[in-house]
Amino acid sequence: MRTLTVFEPGSSDLPPFPPAELAQQGFLKPKVHMEVDRKAMPGDVNMLAGPHVQEKITYKAGSKLICCLEGARIGVQYETSFAGEPCELYHCVLESKSFLEKMTVVEHTIPFFLPLREAETDLLSSNAMKFIDYIGELLQAYVDRREQVRLVKELYGNQIGELYHSLPYHMIEFVLDDFDCKVTVALRYADLVSVLPTRIRVLAWPVHQSRKSSSNSSTTSRKEDGGMTGQASPVRLSYAEDALRNMSLPEAYAEIVLNLPRALPQIYQQRTPT
Repeated sequence: MRTLTVFEPGSSDLPPFPPAELAQQGFLKPKVHMEVDRKAMPGDVNMLAGPHVQEKITYKAGSKLICCLEGARIGVQYETSFAGEPCELYHCVLESKSFLEKMTVVEHTIPFFLPLREAETDLLSSNAMKFIDYIGELLQAYVDRREQVRLVKELYGNQIGELYHSLPYHMIEFVLDDFDCKVTVALRYADLVSVLPTRIRVLAWPVHQSRKSSSNSSTTSRKEDGGMTGQASPVRLSYAEDALRNMSLPEAYAEIVLNLPRALPQIYQQRTPT
């Protein structure tokens, strides 16, 4: 069992590290002893639980642990979660060779597709705590988006024909192909710290009607229908876009599927020429 000691601000035994800005921004919590017995997840580098950090001075800052390492080095461990359940741990080590030099990232387990180096250039030299907080927001938002997609696949995978996403899950597209139409969903997020999409497009394509009618009299029935079944243009599902804009992806998906049988006839009826 390894012990990490957390000091409260103003304590007489508070060491000179970390930088004063940590204390100024209210990140120091009451003095406690934390027993660290968390088992590292497969492939995880648990920086703060390593033997070289035993008995180091550590500060708790929300879902972050900030640890003073040897020399002018600071270690940060980020805890991520989804729906109240813990997910991966990530870590980042910052170092400054002297008080005259800016801090740099010398070690980390941040996913390569998140803009760590850009944040280092833009934030770390001017405001270390802003950099630390921003990386925490990036990681938590990434885990949120990823886990939302995972949950949708787990719950509704039999209804989803295709699903594509970017590595950071800030672009997501999927197809619902288990209904009387084909529904395509495209989501774009404003930035990598967003957990709800800002650009949304949901279209319903009435393709299944043409499949059913083509088996008997494909050419004739299409002509008699006025070309409606095979050539109909898609309709936009505004109610689905509103749900995706305001709910998590699993909640919005359930809302879309629940209302789809009622919404489609109304939309097609409005578009049918009189």
